[in-house]
Amino acid sequence: MAVLMQIQKACKSYGEQVLLNEAEATISDDVKVGFIGRNGAGKSTLLRILLAEEELDSGEVIRHPNLQVGYLRQHDPFLPGESAHDFLIRDSGQPEWKCGEVAGQFELKGDYLEGPVARLSGGWQTRVKLAALLLHEPNLLLLDEPTNFLDLRTQILLEHFLKNFKQACLIVSHDRAFLGATCDHTLDLSRGKLTMYPGKIDAFLTYQKEQNEHLLRSNAAIQAKRRDLEVFIAKNKARASTASLARSKSKQLERLELTDIASDEPTACIRAPLVEPRQGAAVRCKDLTIGYPERQVASGIDVEIDHGSRAVIVGDNGQGKTTFLRTVVDSIQPLAGEVRWGFGCQIGVYAQHVYTSLPAKDTVLEYLQYNAAFGTTTQKILNVAGAMLFRGDAVHKRVSVLSGGERARVCLAGLLLSQYNVLVLDEPGNHLDVDTVEALAQALVEYQGTVIFTTHDRHFMKRVATCVIEVRDGHVTNYGGGYDAYLYSVNKEIEDGERELATRLSKAPPTVRNLTAARAPRRDDRVVRKEIATIEKTIARLDDQKKAASSRLMETCDASESLRLHNEVTALASQLEEAEERWCQLQAELEEAA
Repeated sequence: MAVLMQIQKACKSYGEQVLLNEAEATISDDVKVGFIGRNGAGKSTLLRILLAEEELDSGEVIRHPNLQVGYLRQHDPFLPGESAHDFLIRDSGQPEWKCGEVAGQFELKGDYLEGPVARLSGGWQTRVKLAALLLHEPNLLLLDEPTNFLDLRTQILLEHFLKNFKQACLIVSHDRAFLGATCDHTLDLSRGKLTMYPGKIDAFLTYQKEQNEHLLRSNAAIQAKRRDLEVFIAKNKARASTASLARSKSKQLERLELTDIASDEPTACIRAPLVEPRQGAAVRCKDLTIGYPERQVASGIDVEIDHGSRAVIVGDNGQGKTTFLRTVVDSIQPLAGEVRWGFGCQIGVYAQHVYTSLPAKDTVLEYLQYNAAFGTTTQKILNVAGAMLFRGDAVHKRVSVLSGGERARVCLAGLLLSQYNVLVLDEPGNHLDVDTVEALAQALVEYQGTVIFTTHDRHFMKRVATCVIEVRDGHVTNYGGGYDAYLYSVNKEIEDGERELATRLSKAPPTVRNLTAARAPRRDDRVVRKEIATIEKTIARLDDQKKAASSRLMETCDASESLRLHNEVTALASQLEEAEERWCQLQAELEEAA
């Protein structure tokens, strides 16, 4: 396994803010790494350093001579009037047939491929950039928040792309579902240090939590021991007969040191409005047509959402999710048909056109007090404000001086303090940190009312949604089975498209097939058998090492040794899995040749 990039004793600061402090990490080929850390920890700065766009204060980044980095560009590299197909040919220098083949992996065809790329939505333009990345044949991809503002279908296409990409990746993302699906290693940046964990993000977070709990227990035991020693020393240091023993205990006390534990930021505590659960339909759309006088978006909509449901509205960017949502809450009028709400529905709306019209003269606290349910205590209001990052004097800031993100959080806090039994939320996770999004998700799960929302965050969607409503190609469909049922249908559709592409390629002209085949000539059977024999020896060796390390792990009582052995067992298991997968590939290669 070749080392593509090695970070050694890296230090980087901006003034008093230390981002990297003697940080070290190694990135090998064929390893996909999810890069995590709190906002402002320095993840994007490190990416710029790896791209040689910034320099370290000290330390170094060692790069393999054959390293070829691919970086997902955030700016638009397209020329005026250029089609996606023309851009791919110009950007990569690859032949037309190859550009078309790779574009097909991202469902870029027809007008999406041949029409002006500037007319495509942000999600479709991202697909074009990803196709361009693949055509450059990099052996290390650097992706910084690649799922931001991508619709679900494009996110899943990106997942498929990364799963089939055989080279290394370093991916910065807050989307746990995305990282869990694409990355087999986790790199954490915390307090200036880099920690590489040979496992997926959920396993790392569990391990991290267990380690912190273990350290907290150890510190508690040390503090108890220190108190006992301090009491003994205080009682005995004045007596001549016990003074020497007290001095000995003082030296013992000096050696007892607490382990420094990275302190977490305050955890958001959010409670949804307390409402009485209701039965029947909350809202019915009957033969509804949505859109604008100059353009129809969707028609023939017959959708019903029951009380107590948490319905997520999904669809590719530009398909009409927000138009549908705004029609449902009567923000824009339907072109035809009707939207009928059930008796007693009290609707609270969180959307951009709402939070831009907050009363400018009110302070944050005044706005929340006005919108809170009757009888809500000031402390509860302050708790919700704190969860939305308004702490201390920030609650006395006037709405007129708040940023767009701050206004959004104020509006959301007002809804959470109300007594609405229907919440309509357009991208509620925007402008919130990861912990607050998780707290909001838990609050909505416990909420007894009805929730209709949009989001690009699949972890949030999976946690909250009980049904999925898709807006696509002029139609609106309710997937009653929830998020997993919808995800299955989208994955199946994408996989069917990939199989169709493979079938088309197999029927391509001989010239194209020969060019493709020329890239991977069949090896001699003796070479394959020799590699199989080597792999089998490797598997036997790794298996013995894993068993021995596991046995030592079960016997040791030392915390630091347990951590070292745990990491060793995990790394050996990963290597063993890779070796066994390679053995299967070689056996398949032999069978194909037979």
